[in-house]
Amino acid sequence: MSEGPLRRPFAAITGLGVAVPPRVVDNAWFAERLDTSDEWIVERTGIRERRIADPTQTVADLSREAAEHAMREAGITAAEIDAIVLGTATPDRLLPSTACDLQVLLGAVNATAFDISAACPGFIYALTVAEGLIASGQSRTTLVIGAEKLSAITDMQDRSTAILFGDGAGAAVVRRTEPTGDKPRGILSTFLKSDGRLGNLLYRPGGGSSDPLSEKVLAERSHYLRMSGREVFKAAVIAMAEASDEAIRRAGVTADEIDLLVPHQANVRIIEATAKHAGMPMDRVMVNVDRYGNTSSASIPLALDQAVREGRIGPGSLVLLVAFGAGFTWGSAVVRW
Repeated sequence: MSEGPLRRPFAAITGLGVAVPPRVVDNAWFAERLDTSDEWIVERTGIRERRIADPTQTVADLSREAAEHAMREAGITAAEIDAIVLGTATPDRLLPSTACDLQVLLGAVNATAFDISAACPGFIYALTVAEGLIASGQSRTTLVIGAEKLSAITDMQDRSTAILFGDGAGAAVVRRTEPTGDKPRGILSTFLKSDGRLGNLLYRPGGGSSDPLSEKVLAERSHYLRMSGREVFKAAVIAMAEASDEAIRRAGVTADEIDLLVPHQANVRIIEATAKHAGMPMDRVMVNVDRYGNTSSASIPLALDQAVREGRIGPGSLVLLVAFGAGFTWGSAVVRW
C-alpha cells in the first residue's frame, strides 16, 4: 500500500471470469420455511434470489470454472501463471489450501498458490497481494480468485442470516504492464484495514481449532455464521466510506472522475449509503445483489464482470472497488480499465 498520488501502475486486470451454481433459490423458498416474506427480504436487503451449490460442488470447482473463463479472456495458459491468490472464507478443507487444489485442477505447475482469509473484501485483499507480487518481481502473471460456498456455513433455520448469502466465484488475471500515455491503465491504488475488536459481531463460534467440530458444536449449531445485523450495518457504512475516500486520495483522482463504483454486494441499503457518501448517483453504481445475494469474496468480481459484459466499463474507465466484511476487514482499490 502507498501514500499520496500513487506510483505508476505495474499491474493490470487483463481477463475476468465468473462461475455460479445452476440452482436458483428465490425468496419464496425461505418464505415457505421461515417467518419471512419476499416483500420483507426485498425491502431490507434488496435480495430477490441467490445461487446455492449442491453438496458435491466445491469451492475449487467454482474457482476452476471462473479461472478458465478469465484465462481465455486474457489469452494465457496455465503454464504462464506464476501465482494463485485465492480469497475465501469457506475453504473446501483446512489443509491444504483451496488454492493448491485449484492449482492441480488447472495444471498450473509453475505457480505458487495460497489462500487469503479476509471474508468479504477477500478479492480486494488478494488483488493487493497480486499487485505486490508483480511489483516486487516475484510474479509477472497472477491469478486472483474470490470464491465462496457460504451455504455450507449458513444456518438455514436462522432468518437473520439464511436469506442473505449465496455461492459463487470470480477470477481475474493480473499481469505486469508498462505504463503508456498520461493515463496509464492498471491498478492505481489499494487500501486495506481491519479492526479485530469487532470480530464477534460477525463470526463462526465453533468448528475451528479452539472449539473443534463435536457433538456439542453441532447441537449448538455454533459451526454456522452468527451476525449482529444492526451493528454490522453501521460499521459497514462507516468503513466503506473511509475506504472509498482513501483509495480515491491515494490514486490522485477525484470522486467526480470515477466512472463506476463497484461495491460489495451485501445489502442494497449499505450500497446506497456508500454511494451517497461518495457523491455518486446510483446510475454510476453497479448493483446485482438482487440476483446473487451476498457472496462474500466472490461479490466484487461477480459485479465487476457483469459491469464489463453490460458495457458499463470499457477501456479507460476509472473504477472504484470497495468492500467490508467479517474481522472486521475492509478495503478498496481504484483501477483504470
